[in-house]
Amino acid sequence: MKKLYPESKVEVMGFMARYYDIALDIATLGRYLPFMNQVITMTKIKPDDRILDMGAGTGRNACLMAKYLSENGELLGVDISKNMIAKFRKRCANVPNARITNRRIDQPLPYKNDFSKVFISFVLHGFPQNIREVIIENAFQSLKQNGEFLILDYNEFLLPKLPFYLRLPFKMLECPYAFDFIKKDWKRILADVGFTDFKEYFFFHRFLRLLKAVKSDNPAA
Repeated sequence: MKKLYPESKVEVMGFMARYYDIALDIATLGRYLPFMNQVITMTKIKPDDRILDMGAGTGRNACLMAKYLSENGELLGVDISKNMIAKFRKRCANVPNARITNRRIDQPLPYKNDFSKVFISFVLHGFPQNIREVIIENAFQSLKQNGEFLILDYNEFLLPKLPFYLRLPFKMLECPYAFDFIKKDWKRILADVGFTDFKEYFFFHRFLRLLKAVKSDNPAA
């Protein structure tokens, strides 16, 4: 499959998709799973939640989230890479309430008021702004009233003010879209769609952020 966004690094296919988990562990010096365990604890998953995982990849995050779900809960992953989907299905083979489907999150999704949580992890920054807005609208439409949109990604920051050991890898490894992402006021953008009641959790000298936003049943409040 040809990449629609050649400058993006979140459309992972082929060789990189096959060895994605290994590359991620090396890049994070083995910190990825402990970090994600911490993040997912903060999402406060309820046993009967229905969760949409946008850009679910190999299922690592899905398996961590699914362990909080009862038999009444469900996690649906969405991804475009056949290699990623195969890894997800293998990893989650013994997790009956976690499944994945092949769909693009940058195109309209068929879900309407179906999920109590939508989770997206280090994906949104890798698209042009007009496509990010499509993804956010998809999340809004997919959520039930009072459902939560959970965005784990880069925080908003001024690149020259980052510590050198964070600034250098960001400049060397990230795609051009990410340099635009960190300048946006994401709470304002989400509020314009209809999200309210924002909560933020910061990591690594405020380099990363988990942003929670609620699809309010009374947006004007």
